[in-house]
Amino acid sequence: MIQIVEHTAAESPSAIGAALAATGLPVRVCRVWAGERVPDTVDGMVALVVLDGPSAVPAPGAQLALLRAALEAEVPVLGVGAGARLLALAADGGAGKGRLPDRSRVPHDEDDVRVLRIGPSAWGLQLHQVPQADGVYDRFAALVADRAERTTTRAFFTRRAAGWDERFTDDGPRYAAAAHRMELRPGQRVLDVGCGTGRVLPALRDQVGPTGVVAGIDLTSAMLTAAARQGRGEQGHLILADACRLPLRAGAVDGVFSAGLLNHLPDPRRTLREWARVSAPDGVLLLFHPSGHAERAARHGRPLAPDDPLTEDNLLPALRATGWRAVCYEDAPHHFLLRAIRRAA
Repeated sequence: MIQIVEHTAAESPSAIGAALAATGLPVRVCRVWAGERVPDTVDGMVALVVLDGPSAVPAPGAQLALLRAALEAEVPVLGVGAGARLLALAADGGAGKGRLPDRSRVPHDEDDVRVLRIGPSAWGLQLHQVPQADGVYDRFAALVADRAERTTTRAFFTRRAAGWDERFTDDGPRYAAAAHRMELRPGQRVLDVGCGTGRVLPALRDQVGPTGVVAGIDLTSAMLTAAARQGRGEQGHLILADACRLPLRAGAVDGVFSAGLLNHLPDPRRTLREWARVSAPDGVLLLFHPSGHAERAARHGRPLAPDDPLTEDNLLPALRATGWRAVCYEDAPHHFLLRAIRRAA
């Protein structure tokens, strides 16, 4: 969902609204001028746009909190007109009193349109004539559409990262037991893909020993920050990356561990193929969840969907088609576990 925050009434759809609607993603408009409440979180957002904004500083707390949450979660943000100053204020914590960062000013095609990078995924747009900014809007919309899946994931996990381990304190021993079923040897190289706070890294390090290589991969920087605070960076490398586009050469690792991730990805087969690419022949893949697959569906009050990627009839053919040979499939009442071996090319 794309969230637009409007501070002034518009008689017709704005150019940015039209550009974002063209992506096919749902658009929600919060009409601050009509007294509508600004959302409390960025959950479910793939972009945030602030049109115009209050001229007074300091800005309203709810809007600053939302903008800061979007910046932390790397949700693409565009501040337009006075909204650019509101975004700058959120980015600098008030130290600059909403002053736009002139040193990062990048001119657009016209002298009276300026695009300012305010953060890794945030831009401010100063306008004098709105029609000249249509090209900027189109490029921003294209970026939002390209990042939508990853943005939703980051938005969900960023604000939950700090308390993640406390929510699932009983799962640690089960994760460790599952990791040991990989049967890795000292000196081998292993990934935990979608590692979150890195709770399985010590068990992987225990198997490969001090001469082995352990790495945790996650898309959400806040999760990796939480892992580092727990000391998990001492057990392995913490790498910010997309599970579907691993920054590794072919055959780089001897094992891939992943818990509760594959069925949430947009293209499981593509992901399995990517994990096969980075795995050496006879490398091990272990998929795990501390509750049974069928059990989780029942807990949410729904039957297993016919196209669910983790059902045996769907997962085993997908593994065969992407370079894996399944050797163990368990959908027990209290855990899900799949162990597979990378076939030689």
